[in-house]
Parts: sequence; C-alpha cells; structure tokens
Amino acid sequence: MPIKSISDIDLEGKKVLFRFDFNVPLDENGKVKDDTRICRAVPTIRYAMEHGARSILASHLGRPKGERRPEMSLKPVAEVLSKLLDKNVSFVDDCVGPEVDKAVDDLRDGEALLLENLRFHSGETKNDPQFAKQLASLADVYVNDAFGTAHRAHASTVGVAELIPEHAAGFLMKEELDSLAKAFADPAKPVTAIFGGAKVSDKLGVLVHIVDKLDIILIGGGMANTFLKAKGVKTGASKVEEDMLDEVGKILAIAEQKDTRIILPIDVVVSDKISAEASTEAITLGEIPDGRMALDIGPQTIAAFTTPIKNAGTIIWNGPMGVFEIAKFSRGTMEIAQAVGSTKGFSIVGGGDTIRAIKQAGVADKMSYISTGGGAFMEFMEGKTLPGVAALES
Repeated sequence: MPIKSISDIDLEGKKVLFRFDFNVPLDENGKVKDDTRICRAVPTIRYAMEHGARSILASHLGRPKGERRPEMSLKPVAEVLSKLLDKNVSFVDDCVGPEVDKAVDDLRDGEALLLENLRFHSGETKNDPQFAKQLASLADVYVNDAFGTAHRAHASTVGVAELIPEHAAGFLMKEELDSLAKAFADPAKPVTAIFGGAKVSDKLGVLVHIVDKLDIILIGGGMANTFLKAKGVKTGASKVEEDMLDEVGKILAIAEQKDTRIILPIDVVVSDKISAEASTEAITLGEIPDGRMALDIGPQTIAAFTTPIKNAGTIIWNGPMGVFEIAKFSRGTMEIAQAVGSTKGFSIVGGGDTIRAIKQAGVADKMSYISTGGGAFMEFMEGKTLPGVAALES
C-alpha cells in the first residue's frame, strides 16, 4: 500500500503529532553544535504551519534510558527551530501528562509546540501501549518525518501510527524512501558501492544481501584488512577480524560467481601508531612489516578506485577509507569524496562518518542525496523491513 504524504492530508485546524529526528549534538553550554537534522525538518514544519495545522513536534535526544536528564533536554532545539522558521516554537517540559494536554489545547492554527525528549519515558523504547496511547491522544493526525529512527519499533514510530488512523510521511521521509528506491530498486548502471569503516561485521548483512546486485564494490578502511587477509595478503599489525575470515571468503566466492567485481587496496599508508605525530609511508600490499598497520588507502588505490567511481551510473557510499580525522590518514577519504562529488551518476551517501567526511572535503552539496539515517540506511540496504515505514504503509 503506498504511503501518503503530508501534502495528501487536509491539515487546517487539526492537531498533528510529528515524529522528527532531532537527535543532535549539544556543546558543553547546552547549545546545538550541528543543526543539520533540524534544518532537514524545516520544510515539513513550515508546510504544516502554512496550512493551518496545530503542530506537536516530538523527538528523542541521546539515550537517557527512561530517566530525566537535563543535559539531554530538547529545549535548545526549540530555540533553533524558532530562528530557522522565524516563528516562535513553544516548548513544554514533558511529552505526556496534564501540562502537555493543556499546552496542546492552547495551540492555535499555524502554531507549533515542541515536546520534551520522548526517551525520558521508558515506554518510548519499549513501545509501551499505554505510553503510545497517551501520545496518540494528543492528535488527530500522525506524521513521521524521522527516517533516522525508522528502524526502531518504538512507541512514537510504530505504536502511535497504529492508534491514529490518519497518518502520513513528512517530506524528508518521502525524500529518503524515493532516493533509496532510486539507488536500489531501479538503479542506473553500472552500480558501484563504496564500503569503508573499521569492521566487516558492521556491514556483513549488507554485503551478503547486495553483493549480487552490484556491478563493482570498492572496499577500503579497516574492513579491507580482513578481506585482504582472507585472500592471503600479509597485513602486519593492521586490525583484522579473525572471526570474519570465513564469512568474507563466502562473499568473495558469491561475487566471483555473480560476476561482481570486488576491488581491494593495492597500496596503503602505514604507521606504527594512530597519531598526528606518527611517521607514515605508502607501501605496496604484501609488504606491510610487523608492527605497522594500514591506516589509509594509498595513491595507487585512490587511482584504481577513482575510475569506476567516475564511470558509475549509481554510487552508494558508506564508510571512510581510513582514519580521516587525522590529516596524515585523510587523503584517501578526501580524494574519494572529491571523485564521488564530480561523478555524473546518481550518488547516495549515508552514515555519520561518511557525512562528516564529505563535509570535511567540501563536497556535500555535490552529492545527489545525503541520507539522514545511519542504522536505518544500513538496515534498508540489508533488505530489512523498517518498522517505522511499515507502520505508515498499514
């Protein structure tokens, strides 16, 4: 069943409960350090305000584990929203209860109210029916615009949708699902995936699910070490997941059988420690001495990866090529980011480290789509059903 969009619903005069992902970093003074997720929610909120909705905004922040933690309050988010919308967004010090009921009843058409952190109540993460019922009682309409939490079967992502018959996706949720469908359901070929990061185990499910759906897979970062060792390459002191070697062997065998090219590093930047003061050198694989570890892909690998990236019809990227937070080990990630940014193909990027990397490289605006989902992005790639999306389809 197709998911309704917020634009398919008459909002005027209705109380609308919105689930957003305002899980943003706060500094030591309690101010928002990065407002990207808040900015991505603004089009949906502005549309609701302009169409006369009485908007009730809900989100979590951090992992307070059912306890009231002042340092995880959403109050700073209300201040940022008020500035971005150029309209006051009021704030209430809880998300259920008499104080919240009154604040919602006082809303007028076109106004917005931000509730306190949903996870201050343990019923949120437990999808407690009573907590979901309290949230649902606030509104006539439910709109989920939080793709980043769509993989969680929580009260505000699943329970409420089951209790409010009129529900829809916000603009960001629709964008995410449409872009992911474009990358995975009917992609322009050739389809090239770039995987990096520290561990194969973090991406094993994804690799197993999509290895036969891709034309080329480029593997860098720490996870490349396990692939290389599985092929019998000497990896020195590089971190290798020994318990993943058999699984990696199976993936390599499937790729060969399905004619999917897996391209691994041919040279790496090595050091004896992860430090800005470390001495480094680029060496050919198979020559990594004991006591030294691979911390970035080398210049020959960058060149080998760049060609398929530039020729790709679709690019999917998750995970950096090395320890890019340290300048000496950032070249691989930065140059791959530049290559993805310059391709004419459709590029979709997901995962916190990867998003930080493309921003550091100054090419975020050159990506076709940047997913706000970390875990949700990965689980979508694994072919898993996202509970928050399924609830909107019901």
